Amino acid sequence: MHIPTSLSAIRPPRWLTALLLEIHLYWRFTRYDISATIIPGMLFVLAAWHSDQPNWSALPGLVLWGTFYFWLYCITFCISNQLAGEAEDRRNKPDRPLPSGLISRRGAWLRWIAAMALFTLVGWWLGVLEWTLLWQMTLTLHNLGGFARHYWLKNLSMTLGAIAQLAAAWQMVRPLTPEAWIWLLVPAVTLLSNASLQDLRDIEGDRLSHRHTMPIVFGADATRVFVAVAFALLALLTHFTLFAPAGLNAGLLLLDVLLAGMCLVIAGRVLLLRTTAADHVSYMLYTYWYCFALAAAIVAL
Repeated sequence: MHIPTSLSAIRPPRWLTALLLEIHLYWRFTRYDISATIIPGMLFVLAAWHSDQPNWSALPGLVLWGTFYFWLYCITFCISNQLAGEAEDRRNKPDRPLPSGLISRRGAWLRWIAAMALFTLVGWWLGVLEWTLLWQMTLTLHNLGGFARHYWLKNLSMTLGAIAQLAAAWQMVRPLTPEAWIWLLVPAVTLLSNASLQDLRDIEGDRLSHRHTMPIVFGADATRVFVAVAFALLALLTHFTLFAPAGLNAGLLLLDVLLAGMCLVIAGRVLLLRTTAADHVSYMLYTYWYCFALAAAIVAL
């Protein structure tokens, strides 16, 4: 039997190569935003599933559809955000798909339009169309309508995005309850103040781009004090609104202490560690806090 030795004979088919390249492209678009989009969304899906007589046979479908929905939630934001910020990314983040030449602007626009259309269809199919439309309107105004250039509009957009994210996560499983609203609103409204933490990472870049972020408007020192106080108060807010009403058993008490500790660590880092790299780590810790808070809902609800 003849065994081909040419490398061309063992190359994968073109459709597989194209698919792998597309997956790699989407990964490059979204890799820094997964901890703020897909993971928290799926954690709240699991909280909704676990809250009322868990149906194990329904779980695989919820995980599959939920992951796909929140991937669309993520990719629609990331592509439009990077389309709007390509010039800045050429200076600060040249490894992103557009400045690196991995994709053209026309290709990015086509993928964004297709993703927005598919996102609408999936949102309708899962019964969460109103939250899908809220996020689509919010991300468009944030990325393409100039909201990202003003700190209070930017933080409001992120808050509305979190509400749309978590309300959709719960509603695709079961109707929203008063308890669910409390657990989704507390993490979401923290973005009105605490999201300004991310603006400490790139003050010079924002100034060159003529953005009116909190550190530029009020000064970096004042912003650091404000954010540190906001995180310290957040430890109290989560205790009295989320954990205490649920009853502090051993598991919830451990989560309460963990989340409070993370808030205090972030507050300390913001005041004491004043480098771009340290501020980036502090912001990532905030995204982890957000995920842990939603994971706690699985136990509490």
